[in-house]
Amino acid sequence: MGIAAPLAQAETLKGQGAEFLTLGTGDFLVPDQSDEVFAANLAKLKAAALPMLACNGFIRPANLRCVGPEANHEEILKWAETAFRRLHEAGGRFMVFGSAGARKIPDGWSREKADEQFVDFLKKLGPIAEKQQVIVTVEQLQASECNYINRLAEGAALIRKAGHPNVRLLADLFHMAVMGDTPQDLKAAMDVVVHMEIAEKVGRTYPGTQGDDFRPYFKVLRESGYQGAISIEGK
Repeated sequence: MGIAAPLAQAETLKGQGAEFLTLGTGDFLVPDQSDEVFAANLAKLKAAALPMLACNGFIRPANLRCVGPEANHEEILKWAETAFRRLHEAGGRFMVFGSAGARKIPDGWSREKADEQFVDFLKKLGPIAEKQQVIVTVEQLQASECNYINRLAEGAALIRKAGHPNVRLLADLFHMAVMGDTPQDLKAAMDVVVHMEIAEKVGRTYPGTQGDDFRPYFKVLRESGYQGAISIEGK
């Protein structure tokens, strides 16, 4: 179990039971800045009380698009090369791919075209991730945040079509709850799930605040033999 939180909180969070951190791509890996800037961040991580397992907020620049008429995959892949290399240098394993702005389907663009573009992009992304020994974990997002990949099954289907072992699925129990994904939906996607995030449905609060019952989902994880991590991403 870990948590998405700043490095400055590492010592306190370790005392509360956290085993790892999820950090921000833009803030920690800083793909748009020099290796010297990243080296300073890396030194802070090495001195911190907790390791980093994952980074989120994968595609930060507003001009980068995965789908639509302005899709610019080659520019994103350049960004990814730096981000993945630095993630590996920092000892991280997972790049969480939510990035609502980058993958939003623009008005007038069909979902079929978006699917073709997204699968093509994932096929290009996989070898870059493999080279750096990291795994891209596509995250489904609630409809109020993004109009594309809102259900676990949608993400799983696209990942299966891409067919690369370094492109897998993140199951976020918060977004699943908001969108109505059930334990059975999770079970159906477990062949591609490698990472998890968790928060309660109302207010995205930390587990135990409102009393949400996650046990039916945990039962699926146990019965599926899941041995991966779960990162708290809430407030």
